[in-house]
Amino acid sequence: DEPILAKGKRVIIIGGGDTGSDCLGTAHRQGCAEAHQFEVMPEPPPTRAGSTPWPLWPMQLRTSHAHEEGCDRQWSISTTKFTGENGQVTKLHGNRVKFEGGKFTPIPDSDFAMDADLILLAMGFTGPVKNGLLDSLGVKYDARGAVSVDEGFMTNLDGVFAGGDTKRGASLIVWAIAEGRKMAAGVDKYLQAGKSAKTGR
Repeated sequence: DEPILAKGKRVIIIGGGDTGSDCLGTAHRQGCAEAHQFEVMPEPPPTRAGSTPWPLWPMQLRTSHAHEEGCDRQWSISTTKFTGENGQVTKLHGNRVKFEGGKFTPIPDSDFAMDADLILLAMGFTGPVKNGLLDSLGVKYDARGAVSVDEGFMTNLDGVFAGGDTKRGASLIVWAIAEGRKMAAGVDKYLQAGKSAKTGR
């Protein structure tokens, strides 16, 4: 197969995290004509946000060496579709969005189309899907849009538990494993009416 290279191309990267930054650096190394990076989330603050106190990973703006080399970097952009000719992408279509109450709302009259020769998908996990089971149950969310739980990993609904990325946001698998164990203990305690079935721990 012919390798996909950025040389001489108009590159758009969808996703503003570390993977997107890696894509941008590679596009620079390969000699792209121009580079754009779109992130659906709002622009982070320059210092740690109050919604991510220690020991949580700080939600704040980061500028990598790849960004310093040059990039049109935009936030609150939702991609709606791609168009092209003969199996080759030629445009990205999108709009600007507002992030409120854990949901993205399109801003009226903000639709746009941008020419592109190469579009790289570097999207991460932005949180649990809300407009379905969670909203229909009435689950509450925290300031970051993740499911809010108590110390036993139970949500505001009796007998409904959450953990891992749904509660924490995008993170490492070790956190998901650790929280899965803690949540299991919370479920056990709930089912045993406060008396854990575990012994010797």
